[in-house]
Amino acid sequence: MLLSCAVAGGASATPARITVASYPDLDRALKLALPAFARRHPQVQVNVVTLAHKDHHTAMTTALAAGAALPDLIALDMDFMGKFVDSAGLEDLSRPPYRAQTFESRFARHAWRAGVNRRGEIKALPVDTGPGALFYRTDLAERAGLRETDLTGSWEGFVDTGRRLKARTGAYLVAHAQDLKDIRIRAGLADGEGVFFDAAGRCQVQSARFRSAFALALRARDAGIDAGVRAWSNEWSEGFRRAAIASQMMGCWLGGHMKHWIAPGTSGRWRSAPLPEGVAAAWGGSFYAIPVHSQQKALAWELLQLLALDRAQQLAAFRSLDAFPVLLSAQDDGFLSESIDFLGGQPARLQWRDAVRRIPALAIDRYDAVADEVVRAELDQVLLRRKGIDQALADAQAKVERRVRRRA
Repeated sequence: MLLSCAVAGGASATPARITVASYPDLDRALKLALPAFARRHPQVQVNVVTLAHKDHHTAMTTALAAGAALPDLIALDMDFMGKFVDSAGLEDLSRPPYRAQTFESRFARHAWRAGVNRRGEIKALPVDTGPGALFYRTDLAERAGLRETDLTGSWEGFVDTGRRLKARTGAYLVAHAQDLKDIRIRAGLADGEGVFFDAAGRCQVQSARFRSAFALALRARDAGIDAGVRAWSNEWSEGFRRAAIASQMMGCWLGGHMKHWIAPGTSGRWRSAPLPEGVAAAWGGSFYAIPVHSQQKALAWELLQLLALDRAQQLAAFRSLDAFPVLLSAQDDGFLSESIDFLGGQPARLQWRDAVRRIPALAIDRYDAVADEVVRAELDQVLLRRKGIDQALADAQAKVERRVRRRA
């Protein structure tokens, strides 16, 4: 869908034009910034090209490979950053005239690091992030006689709490055991480390982190506390609406989705808690990058700075779209202290801010998506076919290394 957002009027016969490629709902945050951009450049027209999330990233991958049909500014999601962070088709924003490294201290560490490759090249700037949280239903917890600390103290306690919840209410504690693995493999990582690969590019899926994560997921499945439904499926949404699933660990933006379309009839019954054992992790995040072949790099850079470095713009996106800001100055706004009706009046944004500031600045690898797909498939073999964990991880390591060699 091509949305021609003429942010100018002007009398020039040949006004400048820049094109921004984005996806829902990030394009809505972009449009919030267009009036401010128009005041600076009344003769510039901004065309916003919006495609569905996956289609957008596929189209940008193809365009960058071909070096043709490229916009002037590209939106990128955290889940796809591994594919783009080493791209020779994107400007290195550490070089003149950008020198984006001078802005590093203004951003949340983990979000900044995700746009920087292992060579120190800055390929994208972040505009929002998704600090992880544990959303849980207080009505089900009360029926089962559970406290929030029963969910957050330890993973062993989390599984035991799920057993009690199931026995007393019939509800599953989590949607899928894979969700526990996704968090556990990120526990204990330090700045500069990667989830799937180390600094030398060696696959790490046979490490103790992954063995513990697989064992935790298997314990949850054996305890009968997961519903075995995937996120974003109809069964997943229905589970929340019908009180069949009592919690979900995901980015803070899930609260907004719950309120608006997943389970609006459950308002007031949810709360947000820290992730078990104090793990700090991010779900998603949004970035913008400038293609090398952009025809309007100066204007694209100015619009990117408005999106990434303007406090008012980030707060507007936060208020409208639940897009948690990456600018530290925006995280100190009074809006974060306001109560959230859907969460029973809880001022949960303060909790999310604490999580943002503890998330490690992990390194992104271009093969992360490959490794994630392989690891996910091998855990399914463990959960569904009782494959041994050590064998599953050995097979995962071999498959990842084989696929990486083919793509290198």
